[in-house]
Formats: sequence, C-alpha cells, structure tokens
Amino acid sequence: MGFGVVCAVALAVGGIAAITASVAAPALSSTGGLLAGTEASAGDKEPQDPVPLPQAVTALPAPTIEAAPAIVDICAIPEFVAAMAAVDDSAAIAAAGGAEAFRLAVASGAAPCVSLSDPLHVWVVVNKARPYSLAEYQPSPTAAPAGMRNLSSTYIRADAAAALTEMTGAAAAAGAGEIALSSGFRSYAAQRSVYRNRVASHGTVEADLVSARPGHSEHQSGLAADVSACAGGCAGHEVFGGTPQQAWVAEHSWEFGWIVRYMDGETAVTGYAPEPWHLRYIGPELAAAYHAGGWRSLEAFMGLPAAPDYLD
Repeated sequence: MGFGVVCAVALAVGGIAAITASVAAPALSSTGGLLAGTEASAGDKEPQDPVPLPQAVTALPAPTIEAAPAIVDICAIPEFVAAMAAVDDSAAIAAAGGAEAFRLAVASGAAPCVSLSDPLHVWVVVNKARPYSLAEYQPSPTAAPAGMRNLSSTYIRADAAAALTEMTGAAAAAGAGEIALSSGFRSYAAQRSVYRNRVASHGTVEADLVSARPGHSEHQSGLAADVSACAGGCAGHEVFGGTPQQAWVAEHSWEFGWIVRYMDGETAVTGYAPEPWHLRYIGPELAAAYHAGGWRSLEAFMGLPAAPDYLD
C-alpha cells in the first residue's frame, strides 16, 4: 500500500473515532459544565448539593392535666378532730383543707369519724333511706329570722336563721322582692300530722312525693326553710316557682350557705318532686363547693346512694 493510501485510511479511521466520541460524550457548556438536557454516567457526574432536609419540628408541650385533689385522712388531723368535738363545722372544714377536701374525704369513705347522720352538723343528710337516729331530735339553739315576715311564727337553727336574714336582705336590696319564711322547724309529732293529712287527701303515693314521713323530714333538723314570695301580700310557697324571688334564690342562695334541696330532674335521687321553695342550710363553705361543682343533690355531693323510696 502506498503512503497516500495509508494516510487516507488513517484519516478515515480517526474521523470515525472523533465522531463516535462526540456522540458518546456529554455536551459541555462554555463554562465546562453539562448542558441542560444531557446526562453523564455515574463516574462523570459532578457532585451535587445535598437536598435540604425538612427542619426539625419543635415538639408541642404536653397538655397540662390538673391532678385530682389527694384524698387526705382528715380523721388523723388533730385540729379537725378537736373542731368536730366542739361542733365547730367551719373550723373542722378549714382544718380538713377546705370544703372540697372535706367532701372528697367523706364521699370516698376515707373519713370514718364523720357521720352524715349526726344532725348537730350542717352536713347531715336526711332522706327516705336515712331517718334520724334519735326520733325526737330537736335542734338547739334556735331563732326566728330577723327582719323578714314569718308567716307561721316558726323558727330554725340559730346559724341558719342568721344566714336566712342576710340572704333575704340581700335579695330585697338587689330588687328581687320580699321573701318570707313560710315554714321552718317541725317536730316529729308535727311532721306526723302533716304527712297523715296529705295521705288522707291525696293517697300514699302522692303524699310520698311531696311530704316526708315523720322521722325523715329535713324540717326536723332546723336546717330547712320553705320560703314564699311577697308583693304586698305573700303567696303560698307552692307558687314560689317562676317569681323574681325564686330566680334570685336559685342563683344566689349558695352565697349565704343555702342550697335548693329538691331540684327539677332529681326525683329519682331525692325521692321528692321539685320544690324550688325548699331551701337547706349547709353552711357557706360547703354551699360554695356545692355550687362550684354543679351538684344537684346532697346525696351525690356526699357520695351517698339515691334514695327514691323508703326502705320499709
């Protein structure tokens, strides 16, 4: 082969190789980088900036759950025991750590030294299942509330009388109207007469819804009061519901140590039809706790079973 032929062959082979290399190699930009739309082999790729990871999410604080009050053995507190013996209910409740601590201890069964059957204390609970242990019990000292009409010339326990005077005075000052005492303390014998008359006129079933049997009436404790609304004259307590006085009492009686004892919707617990006029004195500390907790019966408040019927 002559020299010219050899050169021609070499040029041809070199051109083909150059063309092949240009097709196989990635295209470069004028700065030496890859042109857009081209790919390089794994060995030819330039290092890439790492894809930024999401920022760490700051953990939200755990919800604060308020711990339930601890149940305290209030019967092991010397000040509490001493106040109980002195029948100083306010001092006893304070020594227990307050009304809610006292209530919780009693309702949980952790206060065996506290009797809910003792009428000397404002926390006594009397209902169809819980008669007085002493049938002829009478409260002392007693007083007629001052500064209000007393429609039956009755009296109640002295501490309750002072609180009722304060409450009815506040109601009048607030523009709610005059409130009179319709019925207060009733002895065992007086309650027996009231109940018998109700049975004679309406039968036992209805009587048991609206009147307590003797020995089971809150009125005997001296801590209960039936009240009436007055506007010039005073209507019977049976029509107290729906009056401005009743609305005020329902909202404010707890501020003076009183609660509405037999509320609408609670007959299955208390055993009695609603009586918006029947107020029960439990003292300012317990009444405040009763109101704050939204309680609707003393039975539930003190952790007692419902008492819709008599046991005998």
